Amino acid sequence: MTDLHLHPSLREPAQTSKAWPFEEARKIVKRYPGGKPGGEAVLFETGYGPSGLPHIGTFNEVLRTTMVRRAYEALTGGAATRLVAFSDDLDGLRKVPDNVPNGDMLREYLGKPLTAIPDPFGKYESFAHHNNAMLREFLDRFGFQYEFVSSTERYQSGAFDDALRNVLRHNQDILDIMLPTLRAERAATYSPILPVSPKSGIVLQVPVTVVDADAGLVSFEDEGETITHSILGGGAKLQWKVDWAMRWVALGVDYEMYGKDLTDSGVQSGKIAKALGGRKPEGLIYEMFLDEKGEKISKSKGNGLSLEQWLDYGSEESLAFFAYREPKAAKQLHIGVIPKAVDEYLQMRGNYPAQDGDKKLGNPVHHVHVARGEQIPASELPVTFGLLLNLVGVMGADASKDQIWRYLGQYVEGANAATYPELDRLIDNAMAYNRDYVAPTLKRRKPQGGEGAALKELDGELAALPADASADDIQNIVYAIGKNEAYGFENLRDWFKALYETLLGSSAGPRMGSFIALFGIDNTRRLIAEALA
Repeated sequence: MTDLHLHPSLREPAQTSKAWPFEEARKIVKRYPGGKPGGEAVLFETGYGPSGLPHIGTFNEVLRTTMVRRAYEALTGGAATRLVAFSDDLDGLRKVPDNVPNGDMLREYLGKPLTAIPDPFGKYESFAHHNNAMLREFLDRFGFQYEFVSSTERYQSGAFDDALRNVLRHNQDILDIMLPTLRAERAATYSPILPVSPKSGIVLQVPVTVVDADAGLVSFEDEGETITHSILGGGAKLQWKVDWAMRWVALGVDYEMYGKDLTDSGVQSGKIAKALGGRKPEGLIYEMFLDEKGEKISKSKGNGLSLEQWLDYGSEESLAFFAYREPKAAKQLHIGVIPKAVDEYLQMRGNYPAQDGDKKLGNPVHHVHVARGEQIPASELPVTFGLLLNLVGVMGADASKDQIWRYLGQYVEGANAATYPELDRLIDNAMAYNRDYVAPTLKRRKPQGGEGAALKELDGELAALPADASADDIQNIVYAIGKNEAYGFENLRDWFKALYETLLGSSAGPRMGSFIALFGIDNTRRLIAEALA
């Protein structure tokens, strides 16, 4: 890991930076003006429910939390911090996910702790172990520094026993907080404690009576029999909001962000933490992602975008860049946003070296790479991702990677996979994006009105140019034709739209001078001939 965020040149601008990670980090500085008592590390937490596979929201939360963590370190000159990725894997399985195999088998285990359910993929000792492994692989891939903590391990090892006794001592206080927030039917059976049935192994949702708080004993009805049962050592877990509060207090969590959908949960858990003698952590309430129709993303609807999909069509850095932007604003998350995110990331990265310290800290690229423990790459790519997509689009779905590199080699001397490994990966992304998303929608239309005459003039002008004409020279010709009133374009935008729709089959496209220089004059003239045929 690099210490880019602790560079002396950035220490002063960090104190006044308005970038949101620094605004969040100042909450922790205010919480502990002289540092955390006893020199303890400030603890950041993220939560994961392993009843389903890790998703883009999980990544989003760990990434953003890490950005705040690094900002806090920068503000304090390197104060000690920790990040705990907590898996709520003792939770009972409430429904069978529709994106895993062997659903019928899982249904037999509904209600049982996730760590007591066989892995439907047949790879790990339990369903939770499989999903936890996917989480850790997922976080390791992005270079996050974190400590993985399993709920099951903490409960069953006795690490939470003292905290559980504390919950029993304050059982009535917790009920006084929670019951007014529940519907009458739910309130009638609500208990802060969810005992694990010694008979069935199911995490029970039943009323519980505290028998002896210090001994950890409760009583409840199990299959028609009233039994006395110890909640210690894994004999029970806590209701979600109570569990969250207990963790904050037991682990000493200082910062945890969560989505807008958990706003009310955060309020109630904060009250419970106070009743338990602790303090709610600082945190950011972030907005949720929406689909392309502006609707809330739902796993059951299948209208979301998976991490794997993004990485098929765009870079890891572009995903982190997208996640950084405006966390308090709802954003549409769908395949169509990927190309823009890739190019905006690359543009911002190109700006970074020449920026002053305050501008660097406001540049999303700084936070993206600091979160990954990396230096910011100094290399620049010879083409934008958008231009690359247009090249792949006109070459067709059958074009090979070698053919694409040959075109690029004509445009940029010495361009190949060895000299531009990042571009080589983006070619894979562009080919996949074109195949799955662009090619099925492309449809070139015939020229209309004065467009045909304008295309003929463009063809003639291109014919007079040398093969190595610059992108700027070509762009000047394109501009001049669009401004010629004889062709009837109300503005240049109409001319460029006509070029995109007749030559590329799309309503939007690249800077035409750059595209023609990349694709080649002869190849572009061929496209014009096809459009005019």
